[in-house]
Formats: sequence, structure tokens, C-alpha cells
Amino acid sequence: METQVIAQVIFELFIIFVSAKVVAEIFERLKLPVVIGELGAGILIGPTMLGWIGKESQLVTEFFGKQAHLAPEAAREVGLEANSLILNVLAEIGVIVLLFSVGLETNLPALLKLGGRAISVATLGVIFPFVLGVGYTLWLGYRNDESFFIGAALVATSVGITARVLSDLGRLQTVEARIILGAAVADDVLGILIVSLVLGISRQGVSALELISLALTSFLFIGLVVGVGVLGVRRFSIHFERLHIHNPAFTISLAVCLGLAAAAAQIGLAAIIGAFLAGLIFSETREREQLIQAIQPIYQLLVPIFFIVTGSKVDLFNIGNSSVLGLTVVIIGLAIIGKLIGCGLGAWGMGRRSIAIIGVGMIPRGEVGLIVATLGLSTGIFTAANGLYSTVVFMSIVTTLVVPPFLKLLYGKADNDKLEVQSEPQLSPGSPE
Repeated sequence: METQVIAQVIFELFIIFVSAKVVAEIFERLKLPVVIGELGAGILIGPTMLGWIGKESQLVTEFFGKQAHLAPEAAREVGLEANSLILNVLAEIGVIVLLFSVGLETNLPALLKLGGRAISVATLGVIFPFVLGVGYTLWLGYRNDESFFIGAALVATSVGITARVLSDLGRLQTVEARIILGAAVADDVLGILIVSLVLGISRQGVSALELISLALTSFLFIGLVVGVGVLGVRRFSIHFERLHIHNPAFTISLAVCLGLAAAAAQIGLAAIIGAFLAGLIFSETREREQLIQAIQPIYQLLVPIFFIVTGSKVDLFNIGNSSVLGLTVVIIGLAIIGKLIGCGLGAWGMGRRSIAIIGVGMIPRGEVGLIVATLGLSTGIFTAANGLYSTVVFMSIVTTLVVPPFLKLLYGKADNDKLEVQSEPQLSPGSPE
């Protein structure tokens, strides 16, 4: 029986992996964000559509349910939970790898030396969406923890998606692009802190003292890990080559990643915080490029699992509910407006088109919103009944989809304006007008 259960789980992983790579090929050819294809594939093969993954498994039900001498219906529920747990664990490892990779590709000195413009864009781009999301859902009558999670899902820009779009447009070296990327990194850090605080607020009976303690713990943990970690890695990384294990730098970095992820979870923070910090630490080593290359095979295997499993949890029939659909449309609108207003104010004085480019470039939530959605689901705050999980996932998808065409349009218009200026006849000082 155990062998059959393992075989079924492996078969579901096969379905997930092949689906992810097929949509990746299609979306790469269409020059669309691959993450959107993976989410869509998850929705399609999930239990509410084709049911290829995440559906009731008789084998798993019998293995986990009947052995516990439960009634048939209770055994079925235990089986479903057990089957989901297996995929959720793999998805969690996938998102840890994702945040570790983001940390590796983050320039720590640039992050610490961000200009005032990028900081103001990041800060206002976090405050406005958070306040709009929390205020609107509280006004609708949602609980405090539900509203705060919605607000947290709206704050952080997806660095990976924004960078990919700018790279495809050949605009990474523009002033607007540098501000967007700097601000996106900064508001990812702010977003992580907000998620940590929201996780604390969501606990039953949390006091103001406990909340302050959690905030201080968050800053202390991040400060110590970055400060001590960077100094330690810089000092001892030269000795990695003396070790006899294969690829010592990569092995040690993975161990630190998992260790810090576990430590973050133990002190009440999200495991992804530890993973991101681990990547940030090792981004300062001379082996950085080697680590980025070495993590890719693991990334290609595990990260798509996160997005596919995330998509599979979306209940399209729930979104079809008029109240949930209305909430989703408004939340998407607030997510877009919040970034346009907040980041636009942060970029005030740069000219209308530059402000528009920065505002639009900060819109995509991508994997960041999905991570918050998954945390909300795992803590029981987001449920199928309240429709908030599906709302946040669709918000992440839509905000990611709208950016490429609008950025292309804005940059194209800027190019046309430059061409028009250059083509205007230049009159000499003494020429008649």
C-alpha cells in the first residue's frame, strides 16, 4: 500500500512538472510571463477543473484514513489533507528556493545605498496599497486578520517579473528602470516585514507588547543575520575550497538557506524571510555567479511546483460567485491604483511620462502576492468560503499581465516623441521663422 501511495504522488509530480514546462515553452514563445502560464496550468489540472492533481485519492485515503479506524467520510477528509500536505511541503520548499534565488541576485551594497528617490517610491508604494486594501475590506465587514492579509498581499512588487519585462524591452539602463528595480527590492524587504507583523497580528489574543516584540524580533533577526552573516561569509568563504565535499560553496549555502528558513519559522516569522536573507548573504561572495548557476536545476524542478500547486487551489466556481467576483475586481483596481498613486508621488518632479513608467513598473505582484496568499491559506485566514485566496491569486495574475503592454506603450511613446523632436527643423539664429 505504501508503495502505491508513493507511486501516485510521483505521478502527480510528473503531471505538475510536464505541465509547467509545456506552458513555459508556450509563454516564452509568446513573450509572456511564464509564471502566468504556470498558474493557469495549475487551475486547469487542479481539482475544480480536470482533477489531475489534488483530487481525492482512494489509496491515500485508505493509507492515512482507514488505518486510523475513522468513519468513511472522516477517512476521506484525512486522505485529502494528507495528499494536499505532500504537495504543499514540496511547494513550500519551492518557494524557499525561489526567495533564496531572489536574494542571490540582489545587490546588497546597492540595496543599502538606495537613493532617496527609490526609497520614497518604495515607501509610498507600500503605504497606499496597504491602507486601501485594509480599509476597503474592513469597510466590507471582514475580520481584522483577513483585512490585514489582503493589505499585505498588495504591498510588494515582483522584482523578477519587473526585471524580466524591462530586460525584454531593452530598458534596464534607463533612469526609470533603475528606480523601479531599486524600489522593488526595497519594498520587497518592507513587504517581508509587513507580512511578519501581519502573521503576528493574525494570532489569537496577540497583545500590543507581543506585537512590538515581534517587530523588534524581525528587525533584530534581519539585522543580525545580514550583519554577522555577510561578515562571516566574506571571511570564511576563502576556506570553502579546502573542504572535500563536492561543490562546497553551494552545499554550505543551501545548508544556511534551510537553517535560516527553519530559524525564521521557529521565532514566528515566515520561513521565506530566512531563505531570502541567506541568498542576500551569499550574494556578497566571490562564488555568487557560480551559486546562481548551481541553483538553477533545483529552481527549475521545485519552483514551478509552487506556482502549479498555488493555481490548483483556485476555485473558479467560487470566483464566479457575484460577491467574490465583485471583491476581486475592486481589489485588482485598488492594487493598481495604490501603486500608481503611491509610486507616482514618490517619483514626483521627474515628468509625467517618467512618473507613469515608474508607477506602471511597480504594479506587478506576481510571486510575492502568491506567497502571501499561500501563507493566508496555510494559517486558515483565507478559506474557500470567504474567497480571499482566489481573489489574491487573480489579483497577482492580472497585475502581472497588465504591465508588459503598458510599459511597452509608454516607452514606445517616449521613443516617438524623441524622434519627433529630432526631426523638427532647426532654425539658425538669423533665419526667418
